[in-house]
Amino acid sequence: MANAEPGSTHGIRLPLYVQILIALVLAIGVGVWFGAGNYDPAHETLIKNLATPCELVLKALRALATPLILLAVLHAFLTTEIPGTAGRRLAWLLLSNTLMAILIGLLVANVLQPGTWGQVTIPLSTPETTNKTLDPWELLRDTIPESILQPLVDNNVIQLIFVALAFGIALRAIKSTQIARGHADYLSIQHIITTLFEAVIRILHWVILLVPIAVFGIVARTIALKGFAPFQALGGLIIAVLVALGLQATYYLTRVRLGTWVSIPRFLRGGSDALFAAFSTASSTVTMPITFEALLEKVGLRESSASLGALVGSNFNNDGTALHEAMAALFVAQLLGIKLGFAQQVLVVLTSIFASVGAAGIPEAGLVTMTLVFSSVGLPTEYIALLITVDWFLDRCRTAINVMGDMTVSCLLDGKQPKLAVEPFLEEALAPETEG
Repeated sequence: MANAEPGSTHGIRLPLYVQILIALVLAIGVGVWFGAGNYDPAHETLIKNLATPCELVLKALRALATPLILLAVLHAFLTTEIPGTAGRRLAWLLLSNTLMAILIGLLVANVLQPGTWGQVTIPLSTPETTNKTLDPWELLRDTIPESILQPLVDNNVIQLIFVALAFGIALRAIKSTQIARGHADYLSIQHIITTLFEAVIRILHWVILLVPIAVFGIVARTIALKGFAPFQALGGLIIAVLVALGLQATYYLTRVRLGTWVSIPRFLRGGSDALFAAFSTASSTVTMPITFEALLEKVGLRESSASLGALVGSNFNNDGTALHEAMAALFVAQLLGIKLGFAQQVLVVLTSIFASVGAAGIPEAGLVTMTLVFSSVGLPTEYIALLITVDWFLDRCRTAINVMGDMTVSCLLDGKQPKLAVEPFLEEALAPETEG
């Protein structure tokens, strides 16, 4: 899988975040040139057409979202080796960490209300689900689609995950049975899914190459039509997300302190290389071998614990991404003056959990799955483009939290007994046999 940052694979190209910064500067200049909210009505059509590249990019992201999640789940089930007992504990740790991240994100977003720091008076579309009440039975009925392909067409993440889990578990069982019998028929399906998964990632990279153009168009259009008021709230979003990520990091450190033998200074010093690599690359997949080596050599975990958390858990553990997507949904709702009730926030929690599985460890992949979170509660996905203007920075912050989550899971799996405290007893037990 190509994990390098888009725009850096051929020749010498500027990093994506630099391209976005350049696009922002140019967009501000164009928006001011058109009047920054006091535009000439004769230019209105031209100004509105500036957003066309953004609309095309968002359509492409929506089209890629469902196959990305489906193939990511199937690929993880077929290629990941997880021991039975440890696998159940790993699943619980990953689920509890992700759920806590989303709840922290929603709490901070509801308390700080970053979307109210600047208002957009005219929504591009009107949500249809904000007045619904929470009906668990209706949610359960909606989980099962009318047909296998319906979730792909409707971009329904709940139904999509149901289909993906059903096929993933079935394919995993078939693979285990065939391995036990010495057969290898499953390899053809595994190779097909892996190839399709890599193809979707490759297309995603192509789309992400167009993100700076999309940012230029939507920012120039917004400034020309409404001035700088809609962007005042983005400062609030950055502050709110950083506060939420800080609380999530505190939660990790608390779990490490109470549930493992690893001290907090040892955890931070030993994992510093991995955390800095995650922030600089914005890719937990690229950071994966650095995380594994740091846990093994510098923190001192057992190899089984380090591999389960850093290598296996990283395919499913995207706490920072889930937190950000939940906050982004509430932020846009607040920005548009739309109130998301309890039922819609529960739906945001569920879709954020599932969508974070499809965030495949590559830069900007969260933008793809965010379209599903927005669609689940009827929020207009057009406003994701405004988030792109600051996402290059927040992406690096949440990736560092994703990697810290992987490290935390590894430490929790290692338990309260350090490796070096156990090995001398084993050496003493084996000593008589060695001497004899």
